[in-house]
Amino acid sequence: MRNGNGGIQMIRFSVIGLNHNHIYGQARLLLRAGAELVSVYAPEPELIAEFMQAFPQARLARATQEILEDGSIQLVVSAGIPNERAPLGIQVMKHGKDFMSDKPGFTTLEQLAEARRVQAETRRIYSICFSERFEVGAAVRAGELIQAGAIGQVVQTVGLGPHRIHPPARPDWFYQRARYGGILTDIASHQVDQFLFYTGSTQAEVVASQVANYKHPQFRELEDFGELLLRGDKGTGYIRVDWYTPAGLGVWGDGRLTILGTEGYIELRKSIDVAGRAGTNHLFLIDQKGIQYLDCSEQELPYGRQLIFDIMNRTETAMSQDHCFLASQLALEAEASAQRLGHLRHE
Repeated sequence: MRNGNGGIQMIRFSVIGLNHNHIYGQARLLLRAGAELVSVYAPEPELIAEFMQAFPQARLARATQEILEDGSIQLVVSAGIPNERAPLGIQVMKHGKDFMSDKPGFTTLEQLAEARRVQAETRRIYSICFSERFEVGAAVRAGELIQAGAIGQVVQTVGLGPHRIHPPARPDWFYQRARYGGILTDIASHQVDQFLFYTGSTQAEVVASQVANYKHPQFRELEDFGELLLRGDKGTGYIRVDWYTPAGLGVWGDGRLTILGTEGYIELRKSIDVAGRAGTNHLFLIDQKGIQYLDCSEQELPYGRQLIFDIMNRTETAMSQDHCFLASQLALEAEASAQRLGHLRHE
């Protein structure tokens, strides 16, 4: 990308908040697209040491404010504790910078309302890195196939998001609902994003939702199972998420997505093809002609490049702001209205 004087122009970004390992993927996708990592701040010395070992080019900032007041930085990236992300993003926008959050970008509807207000005032970008779509080659390829009409009109998505919990590796905030937001707010935001994207829905409502703690009574605020049903203006969606992935699987979870169209369907096996092909990023396309398998492990992942373009040109090629906020709203509404089952029933 070139500026008006013919020279190369590129964005500079800094990182605030390192509480989820997703921050490494967030930083790498920007570096891969040519952005410059300037500085990092977090209150935890051990997390800072690990991050700076991976990214030695990052300068250690003394405080959040130092980054917010650095006029040379266009973008702030965060994977802080979930309930701290929106307040940070709001401050980032008020300081004239764009913001990229790990999911979830919000833990309450009140946070979302304030972010919407500030974004409308400042016209800054509040982006959420929905990595299960943006950073999964099979998911990117599915979008291209649907755009080309490969399965006709999409009418439904079924998104499954199982995860492994491994309690000894989890920090205290992971078990505190006010801090992580609940399982539908957190994990299911990925699947809500995918439902909106693949169906093309710009309006939607939560038909039903429920959460449970079936397996972990010792963690009274943990939701280890959740499901919801969505109805959009261009399709419907079913989502199931959980913390039950067994150690024997070998990966964090058997994440899958089925996209049903009027002329066929697509199934994504994102992280593993159980008892099938090795590796990740498996896509199966079934249409009127037959069955095709596509290995999407070399698929280009455009989110970082598109976000940089949007920051420089004030466009919405990576994701529209309305989409970002609506995906978050639906996950939050599903969480807020969910029936509580299992060990949660009597709280």
